Amino acid sequence: MKKIKVLNLYSGIGGNRKLWKNCEVTAVELDKEIANIYQKFFPKDKVIIGDAHQYLLKHYKEFDFIWSSPPCQSHSQVRLNLAVKFNNSKPIFPDMKLYEEIIFLKHYFKRYWVVENVMPYYQLLIKAQKIQRHLFWSNFEIKDKKFIKERIGDSQIKDLEKIHGFNLSKFRLTEKRQILRNCIYPPLGLHIFNEFKKVYKTGAKNGR
Repeated sequence: MKKIKVLNLYSGIGGNRKLWKNCEVTAVELDKEIANIYQKFFPKDKVIIGDAHQYLLKHYKEFDFIWSSPPCQSHSQVRLNLAVKFNNSKPIFPDMKLYEEIIFLKHYFKRYWVVENVMPYYQLLIKAQKIQRHLFWSNFEIKDKKFIKERIGDSQIKDLEKIHGFNLSKFRLTEKRQILRNCIYPPLGLHIFNEFKKVYKTGAKNGR
């Protein structure tokens, strides 16, 4: 069977991708150090160190399925609280690349896609589906499913490594906890991938 060609944007260390099978993955990550860790965990994947937003624009036609997880910090309630309630950081504009990619994929990409982010501090501009602690925008049906509630606020590195199945003890990193907190829970990543495969197997050229 022909392997599914997947584009994994803003890949991090690969929490969403960890349990995927029978696929040919191209991962794009801006941080070289994190990209190198991803490559060690997934040596058969093609890893691109660069701007995921621009890579999407240039290469979207080459894939069967696109997963994008744009940076979430500028959209999160936590970041707003730090700036407004605690005066512990400067106010920032929400990064609208999130919505740029949703709109772009919806209108230009003829296969299947999903964009993931957090619950924002503002009213959603485009309706999304909430599963676990994440929001998902997609052009295929994703069946709702219950997963463990990640206590990422007070979980330590060892706890997060156990939850996500990644051992970072061999890597010299200053932000291990944050990197692990950014991971998609692997069983959730698998669930989304399996929901995509249901429609992919029908041979349909377009999503809903």
